[in-house]
Amino acid sequence: MRAGTHDEAYAGTHDEAHARTHARTHDAPPVRNGRRARHTPYLRLLTGTQFAFNIGFYAVLPYLATHLGSGLGMAGWLVGLVLGLRTFSQQGLFVVGGALTDRYGPRPVVLAGCVLRIAGFGWLAFAGSTATVIAAVLLIGFAAALFSPAVESETAREAVRHEAATGVPRAQVLAVFSAAGQAGAFLGPLLGSLLLLLGGGFRAACLAGALVFVAVLAGHARLMPRRARVTRTAEPRRTWWAVLGHRPFAVLCLAYSSYLVAYNQLYLSLPAEVERATGSQAALGWLFALSSLLVVAAQLPLTRWSAHRIAPRTALVAGLVTVAAGFAAVPLAPGGPGGLLPGAVLVVLLTLGQMLLVPAARGLVPDLVDDRRLGLATGALSSVSGLAVLGGSAATGALLGAPGPVLWTVLAAVPLSGAALAFTLPAGRNGKQRDPAVVGG
Repeated sequence: MRAGTHDEAYAGTHDEAHARTHARTHDAPPVRNGRRARHTPYLRLLTGTQFAFNIGFYAVLPYLATHLGSGLGMAGWLVGLVLGLRTFSQQGLFVVGGALTDRYGPRPVVLAGCVLRIAGFGWLAFAGSTATVIAAVLLIGFAAALFSPAVESETAREAVRHEAATGVPRAQVLAVFSAAGQAGAFLGPLLGSLLLLLGGGFRAACLAGALVFVAVLAGHARLMPRRARVTRTAEPRRTWWAVLGHRPFAVLCLAYSSYLVAYNQLYLSLPAEVERATGSQAALGWLFALSSLLVVAAQLPLTRWSAHRIAPRTALVAGLVTVAAGFAAVPLAPGGPGGLLPGAVLVVLLTLGQMLLVPAARGLVPDLVDDRRLGLATGALSSVSGLAVLGGSAATGALLGAPGPVLWTVLAAVPLSGAALAFTLPAGRNGKQRDPAVVGG
């Protein structure tokens, strides 16, 4: 992104009363002796928010299906429908949250998302009928569709500013954000389990999740800078097409979608493999914990290394190839003790690929779109990928009964295709290239 793009797009848009707060939270310390500069207070707020957000969310989500089936007596198909509606109302509507962020600024969108998430968890805690459960779940999903694109696009924007001020690669900042989210996803289920063990039940987990979002709401209401409404001259339809119809950004969406289709196999093909190898799915929890711990322990040093040595496009391609290698290794790896080695190899390589490619992909977005459309682009990246996962899951489900080599070969081909697409992208900031036809530039 051109130096100063953020200042040009938003100069004069902050309310006078918050100008000093904004300047204070965005001042970045210089890099000293080549060491990593500290994050600004604002970046620490955004990163801490992602951590807290996932703690509150994952304190509830892993126990929702059991609550619906055993606690409320819903049929299996209805439980699946409720979970699917939650995913759609969240992932599918990210693009809406991103567009609203561009129009009104991140602060009101984030605050609205927090309020809706608090209301949704509170409602779900006491919902006893199918209709009220569905309404609460839709509210929870839509809250995330508002909250997440606003926070993610603002983090990307601030990472670009931080890079310009300190020389710290933006991927390194985004890696901290990603690791914080993964740490929250790891600790959230532990909080939910503790509450269940103490006899609080599902209701206590919901209320604990709501309290986490009360804290997030208070932090952002106090510290997040205000922006004036953005005046739009272009029609919304032209704005959307300028982003979604822009070829390099569309290529990035497709490449990123291939990763998410592959990552979703942790919840579809991996359980089938573990059950085939061991006769049950009891070991799945250990494999998921392995993935989370890898991200928490290795995300920052891996991204620090890659951000200084390879261009974002290279990291994206390398990550997708690593993910493909994980699927290719499943039919080749020996069974080992308990038959878990193939699944463990898949989890390790898929997680390593994820750690390489996610910060790189997020860091490429500001190079491909204008700053004023960053929210829409961030939301579109998730929404397009969510639709791809929906179709990819259906196709993979149809292949689960096929011979093992066929399934894993097809799955390996998906991220390999994404890597081929990603290779056509501009190299990115570290590669000294920027797309000359950047959207809105």
